[in-house]
Amino acid sequence: MNDDRPEDEARPDEAPGDGVGGLERPTGEHRPRWRETLGIVLANKLAAFGLVVLVVLILTAIFADLVAPYAINAQDLTRRFEPPSLQHLFGTDEFGRDLFSRVVFGSRVSLQVGAVAVSISLALGTFIGLISGYRRGWLDTVLMRTMDVLFSFPVVLLAIALVAVLGPSLRNTMLAVGIVFTPIFARVVRGSALSVSQDLHVRAARSLGASDLRIVFRHVLPNVAAPVIVQTSLSLAFAILIEAALSFVGVGVQPPEPAWGLMLSDAQRYRTQGWWLSVFPGLAIFLTVMAFNLVGDGLRDALDPQQRSVIESRGAGGDA
Repeated sequence: MNDDRPEDEARPDEAPGDGVGGLERPTGEHRPRWRETLGIVLANKLAAFGLVVLVVLILTAIFADLVAPYAINAQDLTRRFEPPSLQHLFGTDEFGRDLFSRVVFGSRVSLQVGAVAVSISLALGTFIGLISGYRRGWLDTVLMRTMDVLFSFPVVLLAIALVAVLGPSLRNTMLAVGIVFTPIFARVVRGSALSVSQDLHVRAARSLGASDLRIVFRHVLPNVAAPVIVQTSLSLAFAILIEAALSFVGVGVQPPEPAWGLMLSDAQRYRTQGWWLSVFPGLAIFLTVMAFNLVGDGLRDALDPQQRSVIESRGAGGDA
């Protein structure tokens, strides 16, 4: 029986890698973009170190009940100001409480404040930035001038003022820090949205009758995700710093909750009795903030098109 099909049409029994029309199909496996980005981040030794520290910190916060050897408020006045030892790795405080256990549970408080506060600012700032960058006009002017007013205040001072009005508590600390960081996300998203809204594919979608809501969520928002992701990782570090500052001055997390900033504040009164009271909480803050900054720098290099092309050309993170 004659086969009347065109010569360039593939047969059903042909292997997927066989040529079609004399052309060979590519045999290389396509790597998802997130895997390429992760490969570039891990190729950066500092970013990889920061990522490892963050993973350890997150696991410690999640399994704090298993990691901490003592209850956070278990007092033993006969063991006041004991230096670091095998029984108490970070020593004990003025009430005989195990400092290592309190630092471990303090990681849960810091990460909770950072995650919730940045989530609030991310949601509000992205919403405001998208509306301002896409709609423009008088609405853009009103929203951005409001953000400029908030942005004009020092971050810590504005957070202290908000907590003073709302009342010192963990919940109000998260809300205050979230409001403080909203202008930063709004300006980042607005700047990207202004550029993306003039791209050819956005104008084409608008000319075809697509609704503003569809254009914003299908075309504008995905294209502003890269700078938002980088800003999120950097804001987490500063949110933890601000939480520590608020707790240090007494308007953040309240005793007997184990917060790193609160531990540093209490340690100021006992500097001569125990150096470890301030060293270990301060070291925890330092490592956490440094890890978030290192990961943020790695993400910035991986998500920036120019830096990405330079890194890939050098063979970092996989095939060039």
